[in-house]
Order: sequence, then structure tokens, then C-alpha cells
Amino acid sequence: MDDHLADLDDAALAATLTRDAARLAARMRAEGLQAQHKTSISDVVTAADHAAEELVAGTLARLRPDDGIVGEEGAEAESRSGRTWVIDPVDGTYNFLSGLGTWCSALALRDRAGLVLGAVHQPAVDEAWLGGRDLPTTLNDSPVGDLADLPLAEVAMATYLHPARLPDATLREPWLAAIEGAATVRMFGSGSCDLAAVAAGRIGVWAQQAVPEWDWLPGAALVTAAGGRTEQVEVRGHVWNVAGRSTAVEQVLAALQS
Repeated sequence: MDDHLADLDDAALAATLTRDAARLAARMRAEGLQAQHKTSISDVVTAADHAAEELVAGTLARLRPDDGIVGEEGAEAESRSGRTWVIDPVDGTYNFLSGLGTWCSALALRDRAGLVLGAVHQPAVDEAWLGGRDLPTTLNDSPVGDLADLPLAEVAMATYLHPARLPDATLREPWLAAIEGAATVRMFGSGSCDLAAVAAGRIGVWAQQAVPEWDWLPGAALVTAAGGRTEQVEVRGHVWNVAGRSTAVEQVLAALQS
């Protein structure tokens, strides 16, 4: 059943799998879905999340049997090659379930040297992103070009902090310090969609706290391969992930630590 995929290189395989996973999830949503809640009313999972992850993980297990697998919904395989695929079958599940368009399927590959590539497919706007090591970021197969450097005051910032975390001053105060310097602020609810927008230059910088690797690595690969900067910093006991145009990233890091 995977004969048409067997000869694809890693990048082409990642692009194909994110496309197929996103299409499967969209089709299942159209047929009707119910959600289960994980940690909160807004932290949800559906049968589409599980089915899309099974599609990607199952294909990788057959075509890349020595590679490891880590999936948001529990897919796991130990790596014998030093390479691991990181799967987010539906990033932005609350948006997905609500009928909003800001969701995607995302996939990253990492090895012992670091991040190899990332792929993101956002079906609502028919956008397929691919980029990584020695692989300049593309949108629908067209290069996005290198990001021009701009300061925080001249760019939009994307971010997210769950309302339940706002009473925690060790999170709230650094977050407010970071966002107040931006030209404007947006919260879309999908880390990989946000980071794809950063790679395209639509958003200047992104910052979020406590980001799991499936929400971080696919988009981080896109940003880095577009000439952007990605960083992690611990502030008051919390790890923040920041990505975007270099000067804006530097200013967000400084604000978080102020």
C-alpha cells in the first residue's frame, strides 16, 4: 500500500505524510466528530487526531523501520538509527473541532546533530510548508526567501498563554513584558501554524511557554531554514520558546528576563 512512497526521500515523504494526515482529519471532521477533554475544556482530542497519527506513524514504521517515532497522541518507537520523527497529527485541535481554519498537520525529523527538517500542511488555506537543514523553506514548493531583520516594535508577535495560567506571576509578568514591545499581538492557537507564518514573514516573532517538541520542532525547522532565529530560555522556572527575526527574538528574550 506504500509502493508510491517507498522511493521518496525524507523531505518528500514528510510533505506527503502531512498532506495525507491533514486531508484525513478534514474528511473525518466533515463526517462529524466528538471530542474528549485532556487537561482542560480547551485541551481536546478527537478520533481524527488518533487516526491521522496512526496513518503517519504506521507509514513511517514500514518505510523507516530503524527510525524512532514520538507522537502527541502516544505513538512511540525507539530509534535504532539515531533519527526520530516527531508527529503532531492535528495541531490546533480546538480550532479544528470548532470549525476554524488555523490548524495543521505537522511533522519533524531530528537526529543526533539536531533538527533535520519540518513539514506543515494547513488544509484550510491549502498551504504546504517544508524546510530544514540544507533545505531552504518553501511554501507550496516556492522558496519563501530569507527573513529580513526587524525590531520587535515593527512586527506582529504571535503568542499564547492559557487563561488559567494568568494568575501565576512567574508566567504573567515575563509574558506581559515581552508582548508590550510588539507592534501588535495575535493568538491563533496553533504553534506550527504560527511558526509557518513566522517563516513567511507574516508574523515577526513568536513566543510561548512549556512547548512540547511536536508543537515546536516542525515550525522551528521552517523558521531556521528561512534565516530566522530559534531560542529556548528558562525564566523563573519556566522554559520559553522564541522564534523569528533575529533582533525581535533578542528583544523578546531580554524582555522575558527583565
